[in-house]
Amino acid sequence: MLLCARPCLRLTMESHMKKLDVARLTSLADEAAHSPRLRMNHNLHQELADPIQRLAIAMEPGTYIRPHRHLQTWELLTALQGRFVVLNFDDEGTVIARAVLGETTSVLETPVASWHAVLSLDPGAVIFEVKHGPYAPFREEDFAPWSPAVDDVAGQQALMAWYRHAEVGQRWPGR
Repeated sequence: MLLCARPCLRLTMESHMKKLDVARLTSLADEAAHSPRLRMNHNLHQELADPIQRLAIAMEPGTYIRPHRHLQTWELLTALQGRFVVLNFDDEGTVIARAVLGETTSVLETPVASWHAVLSLDPGAVIFEVKHGPYAPFREEDFAPWSPAVDDVAGQQALMAWYRHAEVGQRWPGR
């Protein structure tokens, strides 16, 4: 029992529901379509230092997600709108796993330190990502050394075209 000499003050916290409705997903996809990188994110976490990062990422076909890895975290993905090819690679760039989110797969988790890449198949596509924080900007060693750099536009286009049909056991021929 709480005893107070004067009337006790009761502290309450009003919680706000965070939501991504159809209108916000449509707006996010439109922002991505008009962005130079052809993608845009909407964070549900409040700060980049938060221990769990939760975000929706609108990705137009043609946005380059360079094969990369996260040495400190797994990554959970699900499609909110549209379809995405998700590939995992070994150190040499051979496909070791493939899934199509939004078509044959609903949710997938990429293990810690696994090379992976994502390809948006549809205009207006939005993926949802969850991973451990805090946010850590990519370093050059986080990118697969066999993948085209961000300034190699022709290499990027060739790799993304290959992503569409790459199967387990295949290695990117442009390597």
